[in-house]
Amino acid sequence: MNDNDVIKFLNSWKDGVINIGNKFLEDSNYVDEAELFLDRHYAFNKTKVLFKPTFTKEIIFRNDKQSALSYFINGDIDEDSGFAIKPWKRIDALDVHFMLEEKISVVMGVLNLKPLHESGDTKIAFTFVLDTFDGDIKIKVHHSSPISN
Repeated sequence: MNDNDVIKFLNSWKDGVINIGNKFLEDSNYVDEAELFLDRHYAFNKTKVLFKPTFTKEIIFRNDKQSALSYFINGDIDEDSGFAIKPWKRIDALDVHFMLEEKISVVMGVLNLKPLHESGDTKIAFTFVLDTFDGDIKIKVHHSSPISN
């Protein structure tokens, strides 16, 4: 895994979140899109995943695929409003830092999220621990939190 691989993965993750929102707006199958997104970007089907989403208060951690899906699309957990179906117009990665090792890598930075239908941006700090499974990069640990303005 090198810098370019990690940047490509981050871009795929950002595009995936936006694409779920676009499917939602088109009244298309955004649930299937979100499940594909999770399979593509998270290691739930390969190993244990630790996931602390940005906007959780009651159920802080979403360490299984079903609760992660709920967070992204407003599923079974009452506090979820659907992070990916907000929807977002653009997500920019800022101040990104890597710690690349042989197999596991860590990337952290700031995501600046621009909502499609609202003014003002949302900034979140994130840390991903990435691993490679059958040549595919996946998230094993995801921690994110809002940055106060």
